[in-house]
Amino acid sequence: MSKKSLASLIFAGVLCPVLPAQSQSLPDGPGKETVAAYCESCHTFFSRVGSGYTPEGWRTVIRMMANHGVVVPPDQLAVMTDYLTKYFPEKSKPAGVATPGPAKVAIKVWPVPTPGSRPHDPLATKDGAIWYSGQMANVLGRLDPKTGQFKEYPLKTAHSGPHGLVEDKDGNIWYTGNTGALIGKLDPKTGAVTEYKMPDPAAKDPHSLVFDQSGILWFTLQNSNMIGRLDPKTSEVKLVTAPTPKSRPYGIQVNSKGVPFTVLFGTNKVASIDPKTMAIKEYTLPDAGARPRRLALTSDDVIWYTDNVRGYLGRLDPATGQAKEWLSPGGPQSEPYGISVIKDIVWYSESGTTPNTVVRFDPKTEKFQTWVIPGGGNIVRNTDVTRDGNFVLANSLVNAVTLVEIDK
Repeated sequence: MSKKSLASLIFAGVLCPVLPAQSQSLPDGPGKETVAAYCESCHTFFSRVGSGYTPEGWRTVIRMMANHGVVVPPDQLAVMTDYLTKYFPEKSKPAGVATPGPAKVAIKVWPVPTPGSRPHDPLATKDGAIWYSGQMANVLGRLDPKTGQFKEYPLKTAHSGPHGLVEDKDGNIWYTGNTGALIGKLDPKTGAVTEYKMPDPAAKDPHSLVFDQSGILWFTLQNSNMIGRLDPKTSEVKLVTAPTPKSRPYGIQVNSKGVPFTVLFGTNKVASIDPKTMAIKEYTLPDAGARPRRLALTSDDVIWYTDNVRGYLGRLDPATGQAKEWLSPGGPQSEPYGISVIKDIVWYSESGTTPNTVVRFDPKTEKFQTWVIPGGGNIVRNTDVTRDGNFVLANSLVNAVTLVEIDK
């Protein structure tokens, strides 16, 4: 892969692409030429800068670039960071606040070993470990929360962009290679990696994944607008295109009957996939502006989703098609993201507040409770649940993983 195409992939994934390309010029100042050379070689800087970053955030972004092979001369790093920090600071965000409630938690945070890893998805495995995908470092990481010890496993294909994580019944860790167009399997006992390449050149970005009850692996391909299934016994991969163009299949879960459901982040829809025929059925949410990003299911197979764009927690009953929404405590700009269900209580994170928050919602009382994440949290893209019912988060921009221990 060329350095230019590599840099394009990095910035497409790292700098939030919420602003359209603009005919703007970089402000004059020391470091302008370096930023222009390394941040505009394959795209316009303003199409990727998003809402800006804190000084530490910019240092992390630059380290992510380095992890992916973009070489900035060492004598230019400080001036480049100072320039980005001065002219593109993080824009004001809603305050993350603590809201009282009945639950008690203890929050523990561990920095991961490799700077600029961008931990993307967490995974709580049956042996009590916490795993994470080091997306920019091209590793899978394992934390023993009892000892605080880490181990990182390098992957086979360079710059494969490990993203989603799931464990199989034998303890293997499966992941999506988001920029490598592959599904991978890591054997933690040996470190051996097996890769399953996408059979269609248009299937470029495997995203999130989940096993069904029969051992079939289901996964989404966000920008390719596809949903796939992989049979580990035969290595066969099948793909289907979502009916709505640019619907961006994102988070995916399987209900108690073995039916996969995905949220369509590019539109106001949720979809189910027939596990036998792969036929897709779409459920339209009431608000045209809804953009569901992640989902979790309660024991009654009701879907709970985070509306990342509008700042809502939503509930969809696929049996009736009825939906209901609640404004997240941080408000319309709180950007709810990673979500899980623990004993039919909904837990998620607000990724747009400063600091990020952990949110608890009780469907019976319809009451929220919130906690701020130590160190800021920034950004919780996905979550998981330990076998003993605690909440696990990966924090991309602060390069950490978090365990929320819930007082039973």
